[in-house]
Amino acid sequence: MEEGVLKQTVKDFSKTSEIIQTIIIALLAFLVPTFLAKLIALIFGANSVITSNSQFIVGSIVNTVLVISALNLKGWPKIIAVVTMPSISTILSGYIFPAPASAFLAYMIPAIWIGNFTLIFSFKYFMLTKKKNYLLSSIIGIVGKVAIIFGFFMILKAFNVFPEKIVGNLQKAMSWIQLVTASIGCLIAFIVYKTENKQQVD
Repeated sequence: MEEGVLKQTVKDFSKTSEIIQTIIIALLAFLVPTFLAKLIALIFGANSVITSNSQFIVGSIVNTVLVISALNLKGWPKIIAVVTMPSISTILSGYIFPAPASAFLAYMIPAIWIGNFTLIFSFKYFMLTKKKNYLLSSIIGIVGKVAIIFGFFMILKAFNVFPEKIVGNLQKAMSWIQLVTASIGCLIAFIVYKTENKQQVD
């Protein structure tokens, strides 16, 4: 059943359109965490308020990409690529979570991947397969993603995996910031989705 669900898209796209979308989404999924935080730091300064809160900007864009992927892309290879690339890129860049937090973030990768997949799957299953509305699909996906990521973090925290000096920042990053960025991402993706539909009708 899962394979059939992952093949669902909001509409049938031409082969050319599908290839173009796949390339753009893949580039955004990898390049935004790598270069956007770096660009923000260069423009506003390493110690600015905007730079220190770049996770909100980067996270919101990444979640937007995840939801658009759920609506427009199909098949395991594409979905897995979009699910995994942002977290790998984030750790490699080291700008959103500077050392040593970036190194310890690697422990969270499995939960982040599962959380990202949960957000995508909720749209494919509830909205595209079961024909539920966008809001319900968003709520289920957001709650599922945050619960998985924060729950895994709390398990690792209970086993003292993270140094005490970074626990506070990581806990914030894996809880309410995830909630905020996933919600913003769903909102932006909804605007994109409605715009695409309007252009199709016009």
